[in-house]
Amino acid sequence: MRYGVIMAGGAGTRLWPLSRGNMPKQLLQVIRGKSLLQYSYERLRGILPPEQIYVCTGEVHRKSVEENLPELPKQNLLGEPTGRDTANAVGFPAAILQKRDKDAVFAVVTADHVIEPVDVFQKAITTGFDVTDKQPNAIVTFGIVPTHGHTGLGYVHRAEPVPGFKGVFKVQSFKEKPDKPTADRYVESGRYYWNSGMFVWRADTVLNELGQHLPESRKGLDKIAAAWDTPQQNAVLNEVYPKLPKISIDYAVMEPASQGKGKAQVMVVEMPVQWLDVGSWPALAETLEMDKHDNAVSAQTVAMIDSENNIIVSSDPQHLISLIGVTDMIVIHTPDATMICPKEEAQRVKELVGKVKEQYGNKYQ
Repeated sequence: MRYGVIMAGGAGTRLWPLSRGNMPKQLLQVIRGKSLLQYSYERLRGILPPEQIYVCTGEVHRKSVEENLPELPKQNLLGEPTGRDTANAVGFPAAILQKRDKDAVFAVVTADHVIEPVDVFQKAITTGFDVTDKQPNAIVTFGIVPTHGHTGLGYVHRAEPVPGFKGVFKVQSFKEKPDKPTADRYVESGRYYWNSGMFVWRADTVLNELGQHLPESRKGLDKIAAAWDTPQQNAVLNEVYPKLPKISIDYAVMEPASQGKGKAQVMVVEMPVQWLDVGSWPALAETLEMDKHDNAVSAQTVAMIDSENNIIVSSDPQHLISLIGVTDMIVIHTPDATMICPKEEAQRVKELVGKVKEQYGNKYQ
């Protein structure tokens, strides 16, 4: 049977102070009144029923996720006791799905992206499922058709087409984040995609690959799966999971598999969508409405004079934000913290979070 797994971990520190440890960015309802997690769920709902959709998140976020997705069956919410990177965040649901359905095949999708048009996304995911139906040992990833030479993303280098499928190719290699000239060459060649971090594969296929390339994780995940849906479920999970080796799925599986070191065949499905990683305030601003002075605003009470090209976000509807002669600035207000910085310094917010923690501990985390 086909399933979807939404990866809803991560803290989103570059969206501080709105994003916090107890309310990460994927749960913030700042895009047209909905959260990124809700949008991700709705994209999958177009092709899968609720009982075939799972969410993997931090256990500390369980209640918030349940509030975001009241339709999601509670047994389909998998809570990590602690983050152990994406190899285990993928392997965990794979192990549970494999126990519940030995023929499970599932799509891994992200909870922190804006993807449009939705029907193009759904068609690509369905194609990924169709590929695994014909080739059970396939590892399918999705390549976003690049619009420019982006230096902050990894790339997928495609090889020859896969017979019988339109827009599906074998993968020649994965490339790390390149410098600008290299990124431009990738785009000009027409043979590279942005690496989406989304996949489709059979549960047994990804578990077998983990067994070959990351046997310690496979052993621990098997132990967790054996106890799942029994009275020992949480005790075993809390004992085993924090000890799993912390590594990304790209390093653990995708790269060695693409080099022919496993039994799986790595393929890429072309996904020609608008794809926005909402990982910074300028990125989030692209999803907000602009006023006539190019101010991106998500706040109920704002007054401005001679101010333009700013990003203004507030979670406090009673608090007035007022600006005079302010240009190219980010102004973020919450009840207990306010951040102001030039837009060009947006990538230093994570650095600021570290400074705040150094001075005040976890009070504002």
